[in-house]
Amino acid sequence: MGIFKNLFSEWTKFENLFQRQEIPAKTILLNEDEKSKKAFFIEKGCLRLCFNNNGKDITFQFFFEDEFVSSIESFIGNQPSMFTIESIEPSIIHSITQKDFQFILENSETIKSQVEEFTFQRMLLYQKLFLSRIKDNPEKRYAELMKTNPEIILRIPQHYIASFLGITSVSLSRIRNRY
Repeated sequence: MGIFKNLFSEWTKFENLFQRQEIPAKTILLNEDEKSKKAFFIEKGCLRLCFNNNGKDITFQFFFEDEFVSSIESFIGNQPSMFTIESIEPSIIHSITQKDFQFILENSETIKSQVEEFTFQRMLLYQKLFLSRIKDNPEKRYAELMKTNPEIILRIPQHYIASFLGITSVSLSRIRNRY
C-alpha cells in the first residue's frame, strides 16, 4: 500500500509524482502573498492555514492525515496566496507541483471529479464557518467544534484554537472550564 491507501486506488497510479518530506513543527510551506508552486497531501501530522491581520496571527483552518491542502487561488489561479500554510506538529507530507497536478487532472477523470467534489465540499465548509462567525457566540462555536472536530481539541495548541474561534486564549480557558 502506498501513501494514498485511504483514498481511491486511482491516486496510487500517480504516487511517483509526489515528493515525500519530513518536516518539523512550525515549518512554513507557503507564505501569505507568495505564489504557490505546490499542493500537499498529509500522511502524518497537522497543518494550519493562517493570515496576518494588522500584526495579529489568525488561524482559520486545520488539516490532518489523508487530507490535501493548498492555496487554491494561488496554486490553480497563479495569484498571490491569501494565507500561510504552516505545520503545527512534526509532519510527513507529500508535495506535488502545478505541472504534475495538471497532468493528473488531464489523465484521470476519476481524480478530476474527486478534486471538483473536494472543492465543492470545502466551499460548503467555508460558508458554514462564515455563517457561524456571524450568528453564533464563541461558546456555541466551541461546542460545535467539540462535536464535529474533536481531533482539533485533542491535538491543537489552545492559542491556535482560540484564534480559530475568534477569541482570546483567556476566553477559551473560561469556555473550556464550563465543559
